[in-house]
This record gives sequence, C-alpha cells and structure tokens, in this order.
Amino acid sequence: MDALTQHILIIIGINVISALGLHIITGLTGQFSLAHATFAGIGAYTSALLTLNSNVPFPVALLAGVVLAGIASALVGYPSLRLRGDYLAIATLGFGEVFRVSMLNFKFTNGALGLHGILQMTNLYWVAGGVAICIFLTYMMTKSRTGRILTAIREDELIAESFGVNLGKYKVFAFVMGGCFAGLAGGFYAHYLLFVNPTDFGVMKSVDILLYIIIGGLGTIPGVLVGTALLTGLPELLRPFAQYRMLAYGIGLVLIMVYRPSGLLGSVDSGSVLYKAYQRIRKTLKIPTVKNE
Repeated sequence: MDALTQHILIIIGINVISALGLHIITGLTGQFSLAHATFAGIGAYTSALLTLNSNVPFPVALLAGVVLAGIASALVGYPSLRLRGDYLAIATLGFGEVFRVSMLNFKFTNGALGLHGILQMTNLYWVAGGVAICIFLTYMMTKSRTGRILTAIREDELIAESFGVNLGKYKVFAFVMGGCFAGLAGGFYAHYLLFVNPTDFGVMKSVDILLYIIIGGLGTIPGVLVGTALLTGLPELLRPFAQYRMLAYGIGLVLIMVYRPSGLLGSVDSGSVLYKAYQRIRKTLKIPTVKNE
C-alpha cells in the first residue's frame, strides 16, 4: 500500500470514530451538539501531554484521553438536559469556545503555538482496531434496550418520559459515550499528525463531523461510514485537479442534498444491511438454512 493511500485511510478511520460518537448523540438521541470537536481536542491534548511530559505509554495516554473526554462530555450534557434544538447547540458551542480560548492561554498547552514533537504512535493497525471496536460497541448498543430508549427520546421526549424513561440519565449516557469516542479519535489524531493546535478543534470541525453523519444518512451506522469516507476522501482524491477541486466538491454536496435529502443511506437500517450481507455470504458458501431463521 502506498503512503498516500495509507494516509487517507488513517484520516478516514479517525474521522469515522469521531463521527460514530456524534451519531450516538445526534443520530440516535436527537441532541444537537456543536462541541464534538472539543471532546476530540480534550482527548488529543490529554494523550499528547502525557506522552510528551510524563513518558506515559501510548495505550495508557490514549485511555486517559478517552476518560477525560467522557467526563467533560458529562459536564456538558448534565446542565444542558432541559435544552433542545438550537438552544442546546448554542450551549455546546459556548463550551467549545471556552475550551479553545483556554487552550490558547494556558502555558502548559503552549498557547497558540500548539504542541510540537508528539511521538509518532498512530498507525493503520491502531486506527483499524479502534474503528472496529467503536462500530461493534455502537451496533450492540443500538440493538439493545438502551439503544431503543435513545431512539424513543429522539422521536418524542414527552412520550418516552410518560413511559417512565429517565431522560436525564440516558441523555448524559449518550453524551458520555459519544465524548469517549471523540476522545479516542483525538488521541489518534495527535499521535499521527504530531502537532495539535486549538484551532484544529474549533466549531467548523464540529460542523464537518455533523456533515459526515447528515450526508451519509442520519441515524444509520452505514451512513456514518459512507458519509465520512466520501467527505474525507473526495477532497484528497481531487487534489490533482486543484483548480476545480472545491467546485466539484460543492456540486457533489448540492446534488446529494437535492436527490437524497435524507442522506445517501438515510433509509437503510444497519441491522438490515448486516443481515442481507449475511444472507449473501450464506448463499455463496452454501451454508444450510437454520430452522426458524
């Protein structure tokens, strides 16, 4: 595999992990968050500082970033429980700005100059393993009772509450799980590019992640994968056509929104996709049908 292809795959994998986290918060639970890049920034700074200043092993630093990002997301989610829609987005946006300004002014983060000289630890195998674990956890959670409750909250909070659902508990759970995924992505990002800066985790990065799950299809795991791969890989593949790259990119987004307003895979359920794939494999390998399947 050539270096460019490997680079693109690593960046796509990191973005997939982050997008799966926002998929849990926004796609499943219906909570509009604009602080997702901030959670990734917390994971990036935490893991980078630990490996730079304390010689902490990479897996331990990565786990610390995940935990701290989860705690931060809980601190954001809990006060915002009564907020919905635009008001929740503004609250999370405010948190993101607080983080960015703080990182610009703290000495231990090296301010606007960012952190340099981070150890090169992230590779394709680490990222592929992280993507596989996050997809597995998201799929299992989606098909569990918790996942069905999160979907019920997204569809109608009042009805869900009338059935005895503790809205606060499950909303915070969604924020924490999504924040942990973002923290993992941030740790991989820092140890791959070897440099982090507060501007890397601003509101526009959160908007980019939101676009991944909207273009792919809000609320579906395959949609997250396709949307992230498309919006991350397409600009890189169009680099040879530098003059027309952004024009083609913009036209593509407009066409998707016109002809597939629910996203590329907006009508596809991840369970049905996996089941159909299983059926095709079974027919190809001529595996006998199980009774009552």
